[in-house]
Amino acid sequence: MHAMVLQAPGALLRFEPREDPVPAPGEVRIKVGACGVCRTDLHVVDGELPDIAYPIVPGHEVVGRVEALGPAVTSLRIGERVGVPWLGHTCGDCPYCRSGRENLCDRPRFTGYTRDGGFATHLVADALYCFPLGEANDDVAVAPLLCAGLIGWRSLVMAGDGEHLGIFGFGAAGHIIAQVARWQGRSVYAFTRAGDVAAQRLALSLGAAWAGRSEEKPPVPLDAAIIYAPVGSLVPLALQAVRKGGRVVCAGIHMSDIPSFPYRILWEERRLLSVANLTRGDGIEFFRVAAEADIKTHTSVFPLQEANEVLSKLRAGQITGAAVLQP
Repeated sequence: MHAMVLQAPGALLRFEPREDPVPAPGEVRIKVGACGVCRTDLHVVDGELPDIAYPIVPGHEVVGRVEALGPAVTSLRIGERVGVPWLGHTCGDCPYCRSGRENLCDRPRFTGYTRDGGFATHLVADALYCFPLGEANDDVAVAPLLCAGLIGWRSLVMAGDGEHLGIFGFGAAGHIIAQVARWQGRSVYAFTRAGDVAAQRLALSLGAAWAGRSEEKPPVPLDAAIIYAPVGSLVPLALQAVRKGGRVVCAGIHMSDIPSFPYRILWEERRLLSVANLTRGDGIEFFRVAAEADIKTHTSVFPLQEANEVLSKLRAGQITGAAVLQP
């Protein structure tokens, strides 16, 4: 097998040969068909997340086929197409796991962060944390659903059922969740960085009622806003855009510092929330919704060996929709 390997924070990924991994009990080996590139991969590569053990292979939006079964695996079969998400394993014993909140597990493992991920030709994964995908749609189209879609779905649920929804950062997650929100009958308002005409055009083509710069005031007070961009200065802007009792959901795993802001923009029972990871239940629910809503991902495809260039493009805001690597 081959993999794009991160040896140190901030280093370029290196394309390296490796021995084919052997699945341990409860694990499967997967031949990768496609792997989406997520902003969280940037946080891993840039060393912005704690406790990274190097070397590590990033990538956690993985679609592939089961190639080998470890001992005691009965839930999957050879040749089955599966998705491997960010949440790679939980302990099952901590208070969070026992109360149905495995996304907050005290001893989790994460694909592409604390265990090797999908920027590779093969990977091993815990069989219980793989999603059977069936054969609908190709691997490239499905890959962004494994994180941008899943975390997007969890953030949409946390935002509540208000009619007017703001999306700050209209990238991979934003363009997926905008489609879900429109299918649900909501009005979507897309906020992008200044000059990102391509993202604004994509938002409007997907049925957004309005698209503009993050600093602009939307045409109506929002019932809720979701922030996908890892920019702390967007929090006060989003709070000012939501109505009394509205919610602002921060959907990223990492964000720059939130600046101080006057209490009056939080007052009147506005709520500021964060999303952490996902549960397998989120995945089951979201893939059902994605099929019913006929979600279409807008992707740019690159060879696996170009992962460094793709990450640079993502960092510079030069990817519209989602980027996907193919071995």
